[in-house]
Amino acid sequence: MNKPSVTLMDFLHMKKDEDFEEKLSVESEKVEEEIEEKETQHIYSVQEVTSYIRRRLDEDSMLSDVYVKGELSNLSQPTSGHLYFTLKDKFSELRCVMFREKNRGLKFTPENGMSVILRGHISVYERRGSYQLYVDELQAEGIGALYLAFEQLKKKLKGEGLFDSQYKNPIPSFPRKIGIITSPTGAAIRDMLNITKRRFPHVYILVAPVAVQGEEAPGQIVNAIRVMNRVNEERMKIDVLVLGRGGGSIEELWAFNEEAVAREIFASKIPVISAVGHETDFTIADFVADRRAATPSEAAELAVPDKREIERNLSSLELRMQQNIFNTIEYHRKRLESIEKNILFRKPTERINQHRQTVDELKRTIFAASTHLVTLHRKSLQALTGKLDALSPLAILDRGYSICSRLPEGKIIRSVEDISVGDVLTILFTDGEATSEVKEKWTKKKN
Repeated sequence: MNKPSVTLMDFLHMKKDEDFEEKLSVESEKVEEEIEEKETQHIYSVQEVTSYIRRRLDEDSMLSDVYVKGELSNLSQPTSGHLYFTLKDKFSELRCVMFREKNRGLKFTPENGMSVILRGHISVYERRGSYQLYVDELQAEGIGALYLAFEQLKKKLKGEGLFDSQYKNPIPSFPRKIGIITSPTGAAIRDMLNITKRRFPHVYILVAPVAVQGEEAPGQIVNAIRVMNRVNEERMKIDVLVLGRGGGSIEELWAFNEEAVAREIFASKIPVISAVGHETDFTIADFVADRRAATPSEAAELAVPDKREIERNLSSLELRMQQNIFNTIEYHRKRLESIEKNILFRKPTERINQHRQTVDELKRTIFAASTHLVTLHRKSLQALTGKLDALSPLAILDRGYSICSRLPEGKIIRSVEDISVGDVLTILFTDGEATSEVKEKWTKKKN
C-alpha cells in the first residue's frame, strides 16, 4: 500500500485556501480504495503457492533441461530402487533424485565423494515444498562412465578371487572337440574356423551363435556357456571353449564386461579362452578366463596344435630316437670288444689259478699266525701253572706237612684253640688221610 501524499501534520498546518476541499476529497478517495483493496485480497493455501512455484519452474526453459556439476553426498538407495542424494560444491547444495527406470542403465555404481555431471530438470517436490533436480543422466566427471564401471567391477571380482591363478584350468594340448561362442556372421568366426581346420583338421568344432554387442548379448553369451557345459556333461566331452569377437569400441565390447558373463566364465567346468577385440583391448572376460588371447586368430592357435609342427616334432623325435639307439648299440659294441680283449675272457683258468694261489698264500699266513698265537698262549699257561703249583697246598704236603680239619663241618684247624678234647679230626697227608680223636691238648707258652 502506498504512503498517502498528505500526512496528518500537513493536514493540520495546511492553509485554508480554495483548493483545500478538493485535495481533501482526493485523499479520501485514495484511502477508501486502499481499504477496499485490502478487504478483497485473495489468501492462498500452501499447496496453491507450491503448485504455482512448480508451474513457474516447469515453464522455465533453462531449468527444463539443465546440466549441473558437483560432488555426490548423502547417497541412498532404498528397496524401491530410486537414488536419492545431494549434489554439492563448496558454496551450495542441491537435492537430487534419480528414479529406478533412469538409473537402471547406469554402468557404474555412484559413490559418495564422486565428482559427477548430471542432466535433468528442476522442479518442486510439493509434499515438502522443496525444489530438487530430477536426474535423467549421470556421468562421472573427468572419466568415462563405462571405464569407471569397468574399474569398479574389476576391483570387485579381483577381491573375490575370480582372477586368481589357482582357479585357472590348463588348456589341453591335443583337444578332440572345441566349442566356439561368437557371432555367426562376423570375421572372427571365419578366422577361427579357417585357422583351426588348417592347423588341426581332425578336431570337432561346435559353434554356439550369439550376439556379441547390444542389450541382448550378455544374456545370450551366459546361456551359450551354460549350454556348452550341459552338452559336456550329458552328451559329449568338450575340451575347450573359445569366447570372442572382433575389435570395437568399449561400448561395442561391453557385453564382455558384464558381471553375469564374468561369473558364468568362472563357473564353467570347461577351460575357457577369451579372445575379445584386438591386442590392446582388455575386458573383464579376459581376466576371468583360463587363458587370454590377444585376437580370435590367436585363440584358435592356442586352442589347437599345428599339425605341421607336430609332424616336424615327430620327425625330430624319430631322428633323436634313431641316434640314441645307434649310440647305445655302439656303446655296448665297444664294451663287448673290450671284454673280449680282456685276459679274463680269453684265459679264464689263468685268473682262477691266480685266485687259487692267493687262497694258498692266505692259508699259510693264517696257519703261521695261529701257530704263533698257540705257542704264546701255551707259554703263558705254563707260567701261570707254575705259580699255581707254588701256591698250592698240595705242594706243602709234598714237603712233609699235613692239614687237619674238624669233623663234621670240615673246618681247617689253624690253632690249638680251634679244637677241644674229644673232637674228631681228619688229617690230610700227601698220600692219603687219617681220622683221630683229641685226647689231650695244651697251649705253647709264649716267652
